[in-house]
Formats: sequence, C-alpha cells, structure tokens
Amino acid sequence: MALSFEKEFIFHCKKQNLEINSSQIDLLKKLQEYHKGNFQSLISKIFKSQSFKKGFYLYGDVGVGKTMILDFFFDQLDHKKLRLHFNEFMLSFHNFVHERKGDNQENIINEFVKDLKSKAFLIYFDEFQVTNIVDAMILGKLFDQIFKEDIKIIVTSNTKIAELYKDGLQRDQFKPFIKIMEDQSFQYELVIEDDYRKSNTQDRYFFPLDEETNFKINKFFRTITKDKKKTEKIINVKGRNFKIENFYEGVARFDFKTLCDQNLGAEDYLEIIKNCSFIVIDQIPQFDNFNSNQQKRFITLLDIIYDNSIPIAVTADQSLDKFTSSKLLEKPFERTISRLYELTSKAMNS
Repeated sequence: MALSFEKEFIFHCKKQNLEINSSQIDLLKKLQEYHKGNFQSLISKIFKSQSFKKGFYLYGDVGVGKTMILDFFFDQLDHKKLRLHFNEFMLSFHNFVHERKGDNQENIINEFVKDLKSKAFLIYFDEFQVTNIVDAMILGKLFDQIFKEDIKIIVTSNTKIAELYKDGLQRDQFKPFIKIMEDQSFQYELVIEDDYRKSNTQDRYFFPLDEETNFKINKFFRTITKDKKKTEKIINVKGRNFKIENFYEGVARFDFKTLCDQNLGAEDYLEIIKNCSFIVIDQIPQFDNFNSNQQKRFITLLDIIYDNSIPIAVTADQSLDKFTSSKLLEKPFERTISRLYELTSKAMNS
C-alpha cells in the first residue's frame, strides 16, 4: 500500500507542535510523485512504460525547513538507505582511491559505486555544496556511475544545480556533473519567508571581541566545566597528532586559529568532535577574500558540528547579522550563519 506522505507529515507536525504551511505540503506532493516513480514493487517496475528521474534535488534559502522535510521523507522509506554529509561521502571516496593506488580511475569509480550499491538503494545528501576543485573534477564521472547503477539520490542545497560551484576554479570541468544532475533529477525550490532557526533566543553567542566579552565567555566556561577534570587530549588522524589543550571530560575550548588556520579538513574535524559533547570557539573573525581558506574550513567545521547536534558557544568580531564573507563563499556561508543561530541558541540543550 502506498505511503501517504502528506497525511503522515501533518500528523508528525501536529505531534511535534510544528507549523505547517502550503509550500511544504506542495513539496510533499512532489515527493509522493517521486516515490511512486522510484520505489515501486519489482513487478510494477517491469511493466511501467515511463522512465522516472532517479534524483530529487531540493533547494532554497537557509532555515526554510528543507532538512526537516527530507528527514521526514527519508525516515518513511523502508529500503536500504544511507544519510551522508557530503564531506564524509567524498572523504570515503578519496580513502577508497588511496587504498587502491595504481588502479585506473574508471575502475576505482566502478568498484566504489558497486560497494555503495551493496549498502544502499537510496542516498540522502543534506546541504550539498561543492567548494573543492578536486571534488568538482571527479563528481561528473562519480554520479554518472551512481545513476547507471540505479542508486537513488535525494539532496538538499541552498543553490540550484546550475549555480553549484559558481565562479570556482576550472568550472568547465564541473559542467558535466551539472548536466547529469539536471537530466537525472527532479529539481524543486522551497520558498518560505522566515528562517525558522533565527526564532530561537541566543544565549551563547558573545560579541564583540573586547574585555567584557572575554570576561563573559570565561565565566560561562568556568560554569560548564565546574567539577570536571582537565586533561590533555591528543587525537591521531592518519599519523597526524592534534592536541586539545582545554579538554574537560568532553567539553572542549579552542581558539579559531587552532581549528581553521591549520591545514585541517573534514576528516580531522570528524575525529575531533567524536570526543566532544560541547565546544567553545573563541575569536571568530570577519571574513573576506584574504582569509577565504580559513572561512572554508570554518564552514566545513560548522557543518560537521551541526550534523552531530553538538551545542557550541562562541566569541566573534560582530553580531551574526553583520558577518561579512569572501565573494566565492557567500552562498554556503548563509547556511553557516543560520546554523550558528541555532547552535548557540537556548533551544539546543547543552
């Protein structure tokens, strides 16, 4: 019997005391169509005459409820499935390549996708973005093979497909991926006026960077680490040691430069946060074209913290509504700002 996503979603929202609006209901109807086309029984697949697109690409501004709705849809599906952060996915691919040095790229991609198919009928990428030239150059071949293996993909993003990796280096080599995704995906924009995350009242975001702010964050840190033992935590990632000097039984405090001035990536951040239940980040600067590398790392870090639901406290140069960005990262940074609202709010328990 077919699932009724609309009815189930309304029941879910009422149970969770969440607002329901017509844009979200319209999206649920589109997901219902996508489901009918791609998740039928084997017999109905054999006799169907229409070819359905294998991807569902949902985009829209930050905080409009994209993740909430696709999370709901994903949870309803009774199939082999994976929910992956895009950074984790690409990290697993690069590790796969590293383990098979000497093989040609085409064989490696085929083997990787076959392994992926053994694990999942559907893959869900939340907050899809491309900022890395290495990833941009490989994605066309990788996703072409994923769709050839009939793996279904659902995606949320702040950006429509045609504008992914906009103004990125060697973007011409990324265009095959854009064509594949546009050909293979239903593309839907969710438009809602309000960023729901900003409705939370902040209490762990301290600015500007002055003596008063420093006093407040030190007092806050003493409170949350009271009766906790300080230790020096050393994390090893592929032979590289990273030292957490301020570590109190899962509560960790870092300077922004320690996390984002060094050559760290998603793999390092994943290992760091595995050890943390609460994180304090000091001295977040304004961003521009001169510190875009640090900004890119900060975006990756915040995505991983958010995906793992770790509350944070921060000190920063400006209020969140006055943060500046480098030109290339303006769009993904909108999501980072929205997530900072949520991660530093009272609504997220520490």
